[in-house]
Order: sequence, then structure tokens, then C-alpha cells
Amino acid sequence: MKIKMLFIVLLVLSFTNLWSQEYLVSSNQLIARILPKQHQTFVTKSIAAANGKDVFEIESKNNKIVLSGSSGVALASAFYYYLTEYAHCQITWNGTNLNLPATLPAVKTKLRKETPYDYRYYLNYCTFNYSMSWWDWSRWEKEIDWMALHGINMPLAITGEEYTWYLLYKEMGFSDEELKGFFTGPAYFSWFWMGNIDGWAGPLPVSWMKSHFELQKKILARQRSLGMKPVLPAFTGHVPAAFKNKFPQAKLKATNWTNGFADTYILDSEDPMFAQIGKKFLQKQTELLGTDHLYSADTFNENEPPSSDPEFLGKLSARIYDGMAQADPKAIWVMQGWLFYSDRKFWKEPQTEALLKAVPNDKMILLDLATEIEPVWKRTQGFYGKPWIWNMLHNFGGNTNLFGRMDVVATAPAEALNDPQSGKMKGIGLSMEGIEQNPVLYELMMDNAWQSKPIDLKTWLPKFVRNRYGKSNVNALKGWEILRKTVYNVPADKYIRDGAESIIQARPTFDSLTRWAKTTLNYKEKDLLPAWDEFVKAAPLCKTSDGFQYDLVDITRQVMANYALPVQRNMVAAYRKKDLLTFKKESSKFIQLIDDMDRLLATRKDFMLGPWVSDARKWGETPAEKALYEMNAKDLITLWGDTKSPLNEYACRQWSGLLSDFYKPRWQLFVSRAEQSLKQQSDFNTSQFNEEVSNWEWKWVNQRKDYPTKTVGNPVNVAMEMYQKYRKTMGIMHQ
Repeated sequence: MKIKMLFIVLLVLSFTNLWSQEYLVSSNQLIARILPKQHQTFVTKSIAAANGKDVFEIESKNNKIVLSGSSGVALASAFYYYLTEYAHCQITWNGTNLNLPATLPAVKTKLRKETPYDYRYYLNYCTFNYSMSWWDWSRWEKEIDWMALHGINMPLAITGEEYTWYLLYKEMGFSDEELKGFFTGPAYFSWFWMGNIDGWAGPLPVSWMKSHFELQKKILARQRSLGMKPVLPAFTGHVPAAFKNKFPQAKLKATNWTNGFADTYILDSEDPMFAQIGKKFLQKQTELLGTDHLYSADTFNENEPPSSDPEFLGKLSARIYDGMAQADPKAIWVMQGWLFYSDRKFWKEPQTEALLKAVPNDKMILLDLATEIEPVWKRTQGFYGKPWIWNMLHNFGGNTNLFGRMDVVATAPAEALNDPQSGKMKGIGLSMEGIEQNPVLYELMMDNAWQSKPIDLKTWLPKFVRNRYGKSNVNALKGWEILRKTVYNVPADKYIRDGAESIIQARPTFDSLTRWAKTTLNYKEKDLLPAWDEFVKAAPLCKTSDGFQYDLVDITRQVMANYALPVQRNMVAAYRKKDLLTFKKESSKFIQLIDDMDRLLATRKDFMLGPWVSDARKWGETPAEKALYEMNAKDLITLWGDTKSPLNEYACRQWSGLLSDFYKPRWQLFVSRAEQSLKQQSDFNTSQFNEEVSNWEWKWVNQRKDYPTKTVGNPVNVAMEMYQKYRKTMGIMHQ
């Protein structure tokens, strides 16, 4: 018996050793990718987790920086903690500072950090399209490094999901022809997997499915090697329209997202085939990709259930989980809690409680998806005993704007963690619809990962600015203090869900906003101008910093985007007074502003249309595939659907190329029709114009065109030029 026990202990130790060796290797490779010339200064070691939670230590020994961690993510976090706290560096999507001294700063006293969170979650279904549609392995590798550095250990992983389904449906007897109308084009997978749309912007080539299945294998291998536990998809009932012909006895329900798309079909969870398909899918997926027993399934994403009866909802929930458990007894259902926020009229207490309580507490994790906007945990008694994760959603549609709730993000996660009413809060996370914007919010949010106390912005912000620009600068810090009180603050008495767009991005109108091009700011326009002044003053000392260049362009872009509204209002006022001369003068100013913004944004790749379209086309193996992907790329960020899409501008961007080639021609057409009506002394025919412009938009979406992929001009010089041209006028307007 003793020999047997000894054998088991040795076996466990050898497996543990093998696993720690893998994550040490993976962590060392990450460090080498980030610091190719100085990576040998770092030594990595494995240490035991603290109460099952990640821990890291940092110390100096024999002129080396020794990083110890309980996982690859903990080691990467230790490395990033050293870079930010000791070497004053920073790595973000929009600006990186890795100017380290030749001799790295020593750690005088050994430091140890334990995370209070089991889970640090990352991604939203929508991120896979609004930001990641065209990513290759090189871009994914950078993002997985970013995840590890920022403490992420639970990423959503749905790339290539369509291939697993393709194989399964082929096994079930579906032909390629029958599946043609099912899979969407690659820019629309998020809403396809959430059961909102079928077939739009397709048909999807099998070559795409195969290439992205291979990409998913690389993504999962890298994530797991660092100790992450990826969340894989599960079956929610969404099936091809051809299902009703193939299985006429099946209990199907047609449902509609009400955004201008055809019905989709949901297999009733009471139908025996529901559990069979759910089980087969997970078995197939596990066979192909392995599993970490975490599965994402969202049953009613912006689609109302057929009944509000709590008993019905409880049984439905139990059956969905049962389908997972049949394939994987260790399955844990990870549910996006968006439905409780977006459709609160339906999801009252009895309905929410019934849906959640039907699944065992240890078999479900809830994502409070937009906790910084509205904490659903507070009105659900901490999700009725389920483990849950505090998430920052922050960005909708991948829009371009300076926006956020810095004070909330700095304090609310720790406050919830320490609140006796919060139930089983087990993690924090990022669930934005689009990334690669407002890097300050993401650095701030993930600094919560290694502490259980609120973050003090008075000390945090100066550190952030120093790390970002490589030096402390009084003007830069003053500028950031103003940003914190304006763009990064939402007054408690205002309900503003997300950042504003510019009137430039609205389908041309005499109004001051449109449904998805909202222009209501969370601050007064004039209050942002002093921040611009401070950034301009900081330019001589900070201009070589990558992060500063991005920030100066971003704030210049924002004040110009805001300024467009008073100019447009002047144009509209002149039109209403039937003053043709003033109308021409103001509309000329407006068009010139668009040109100037386009030129400013062309100085940074972060703000360019060219790479988005070029990266889409690269995935095509034939001219037809390249054209399909280009159409997907352009449609998502403009019309979102066809000519009558009610979602037009939902995912609008302020990008060079898009301003000059899409927004500007629309406004030129509007100005020309308005001038015509003034000259002819006739009313402006709005419905005729809207039809004309939407037809033009559809042609633009489908036309073949390359856009610049290389930057033009110096970002600081062009921003200074815009300051000289516009600052005085903007100030006068607000007097």
C-alpha cells in the first residue's frame, strides 16, 4: 500500500514538474519576444499557488531579476509588474515604451503579490469581429502576450468554431449547399454564434474554416502553455434553416433579432435532438481541440424567450446544462449576463432566479458584462449564489472616442469584492465589444488583478503618465488630470452608456445626431480644450514617445470631432434662414474639417482604414474570396447590413480613408442637394436623399479599392498644425 501511495505521489510530482517546466519555457519565450536584447537578465522559477489562486514574487539575486510565479500568467504578470513599477515602462495597443536602462534597476526588497481572484476574464463575442476579424497568428501572438502580462487567465476562445460545426453537420448528412445559407461571412460570426443572424455576407468558403481552425489550435496551445483556461463554445439550439426539411419532426422555433435580418431557427431544448447535438458537438470539439471544461452558451442574446413562466425557464436552463454535462461531467457553463441588462423588462427577479437556480452553483459562472455601467449583481443578490465576474464593457461597436469611467473602474471592483452582499464574486474581467482604444482604461482595470483594495488615482495616474512617456512632465500630467475630469468621468446624474460619435459619422442630416451616431457628450466641449493646450505644451519634451504621439493625435481628433457639431449647426441654421451664401461658407468649413481630420489620422496606423481592408483581403485564396472579405470588412463598420439596415453607423470609426472616402462624399452629396433646394426654393426631400445615399453606401461597400497602409506625416507636427488652425476659433465659439 505504501509503495502504491509513493508511486502516486511521485506521479503527481512528475506531472506537476512537467507542467511547471512547460509554463517556465513559455514564460521565458514571452520575455524574449518583448525584450530580445535583455531577456537573459531575467530568471524564472515556479512556486505554489496560494489557496488555489495565482501568486508571484520578484527579487534581485546575482545581478539577475528573479521572477517566481504559480503559472505562466503569474510569471508574465510579475515581469510586467517589474517593467511598470521598477523600469517605468508600458505595453499597450496604442503606444509602447520599452526604453530600459542598460543595467536594469535592482529590486531592493523581495516583493510578493497574491491575486484575490480565481478568474481574470477576457473578451466578448463581439470583440472577435469588431476588432479581431482579420487577425493572423502574428497579431494573435501579441495579444496573448498582452493577456498574460495583464493577468488574464480565462479568455473566451471561439476562433474557428465554424469548422467544428461544419464537420458535425456533414456527419449529420447536410450538404454544402444546405449549409450555404447558414454560416455568415467572417465579419459577422459573433452574431451568428449568438443566434441572431444566418448567412449574411456569406457564403463562407471552406478554406476560411480550415485556416481558422488551424489558427485556433495555435491560439489554444499558446494560451494553455501559459496556464490560461480558455472558454470554448457550446450548443445553444441555433440550427440551419435546412434543419426543418432534414428533420421535419424536430421542434423548431423561428426567432427574429429585429435588425433587418431574416429569421433564425432555434431547436427546442425539449426535443431529444437538442441534447444529442449538444453532446456530439462538445465531443467533436474536445477530440479536435481538447477542453478546460469551461463552456460559453448564451441562449437569449437580444432575443426574448417564448415564455416568461419561471418553471419553463428553469427547465430550459437545466436541459442546456444537461447537454453539456452528458459530454463532459466536469462542464462549467459560462454565461454572459448581457440579457439581464439589455432586456430587464423581461428578466425580472422570478425569471432571472429560475434561469440561474436550475443549474448547480458550482457548474455555472456568470459574467456581469457591463458592471461599470450597471451592476446587475446588486439586483440579483449576487446572482443567487452563482460564482460571478465583475467586467468592464466600456466600448460598444469598436467606436473611436475618448471615454470611460475611471473613478468607477479604480474603486468598484474592490468595493464589490469586499461587500458582504456580493455573494461569490470570483473574478474581474474585460468584456469590451472593441479593443485598441483608450489604453488608460485597460491598464487601470487590470491593475485591480493583484490587489483587493481600491486604486488611488492620485498616485496611479502620475505613474501611468511617467511609464507611458518615459518621463515625468508637468504639462502632460495636467492634461491627464483634465481628461480624468472630462472624457473619463460620467456624472452620476447623467445616463450616458458609452462614448459619443461625431456628427461627421452620422448619415447626413439636419438633426444634431442619429440613432447610432450619438453626439451627446459626458462633459462640456469647452472643458476639454485646456487638456489639448497642456498636451501641446508637453510636446517639445514628450514628442519622441510612441504613447505621447498616439495621445496627442487622439485628443486632437476628439476636439475636432466635437467641433464638427457647432459647424454643422451653423450650416443648418443658414439653410433654415435660406441664406445660401452663409450655407456655402459653413458647409465648406465642414468639408475642410473632414479633410483635416483625415490627414491627422493618417499619421498613426491606429486610425487607418487601409490595414483593416488589406488584412481582410489577405485571407482570400481567390479573387472572389478577397472581394467577399473586403465587402465584409467595409460593411461591418458602415451599413452593418444592407441598404435598409437599421444598424448603420453602429460600428462607425474615425479612421483616415473612411473619413475621406465614405463620410466626406456623403456630406458633399447632402450639401449639393441642400444647395439645389435653396436655389430652387423647394423643400429638401429627406426620404429621397436617404434612399440616394444608402444606395451610394451599398455601392461603396461592394467596390474594389485599396487604401493606404503606411502612415503619412509626423503625428506631432500635424497635430500642432491643427492646433494652430483651430484652437482659437474653438475658444471663441465657446465664449
